[in-house]
Amino acid sequence: MPRTTPVRWLGAAVLATSLLATSACSDPASSGSSSGDKGSVSIVGFSILKNANKSLIADFQKTDAGKGVTFKESYGASGDQARAVIAGLRADEVHLSLEPDMTKLTDEKLVAGDWKSGDTKGIATQSVVAIVTRKGNPKNIKTWDDLAKPGIKVVTPNPGSSGSAKWNILAAYGHVLANGGSEADASAYLKKFLANVAAFPGSGKDATTAFEGGTGDVLLSYENEAIQARAAGADFDYFIPDQTLLIQNPAAVTEKASTAAKAFLDFQLSKDGQTDYAKQGFRPLDESIKVDVKGANEPSDAFPTPKTLLRIDKDFGGWSDANKKYFDEKDGIVTKLIADSGKS
Repeated sequence: MPRTTPVRWLGAAVLATSLLATSACSDPASSGSSSGDKGSVSIVGFSILKNANKSLIADFQKTDAGKGVTFKESYGASGDQARAVIAGLRADEVHLSLEPDMTKLTDEKLVAGDWKSGDTKGIATQSVVAIVTRKGNPKNIKTWDDLAKPGIKVVTPNPGSSGSAKWNILAAYGHVLANGGSEADASAYLKKFLANVAAFPGSGKDATTAFEGGTGDVLLSYENEAIQARAAGADFDYFIPDQTLLIQNPAAVTEKASTAAKAFLDFQLSKDGQTDYAKQGFRPLDESIKVDVKGANEPSDAFPTPKTLLRIDKDFGGWSDANKKYFDEKDGIVTKLIADSGKS
């Protein structure tokens, strides 16, 4: 089997890099929230939102609530972004990959504890885990099991920094359970899968960039990230496996958010906002929204229904339990398997 590039688990170095990168577009004098300027919004989000939010912001600024509102934006790996806000990165709105990253902010009293009380339960965007292959699928990858075969090189983000990585790995693990396998069977599969990982980039966006640059045979990605990349000219294929995981990304305003930030979040959740997100490849929260999606396999029917759609609450006990069970820094099932793979 071909040798794979050694991979290192990212920790403090990633956070330091994130803080340096985000400081260029943020106010270093703030402490986790804005100064209350009603005419500005500071967004701190996970990496894949960077392009998608362009149309949201432009359309919001055309509304009465958005006229004259300016934006400062910071995007990066979700876990790193949450830690950066705690460390002092200015934020009016936080839009992160997964709930545990939001929980870090509620624990620090930076976001209100009732952030999930709205109609969408705090969710602003959603997608599913997709499998991306080289153009024409030369390795003939059709199922999750193919990713564990000898000689297949997989690219997926680092679960030490990226929320996308956790969704990806749970989807891979969960497909075994969905097919009637046991936890032991799922762990055995994941051991083979991890042996094939050629790179653990720091974020979902970094993983796509690495794959486009020639690393690996297959990439695990948000469906919307694959669609956005293809719309921008990426020359690869993607498909939704028969068993995949519903990705739901939370958003909330901070405790000291500007009035404009609250209005922007309302716009994101509105039909107009969700339509903009759908055009960027996110599955709209409002199922009545129908749009053509550039970059999708079928632009007029961009979001196919998987045979089995796993959900974090139903199939993994919710993020509170799943994060500890699978990703605890010492005892998590996935953490131990990565360490045993020699890539920690």
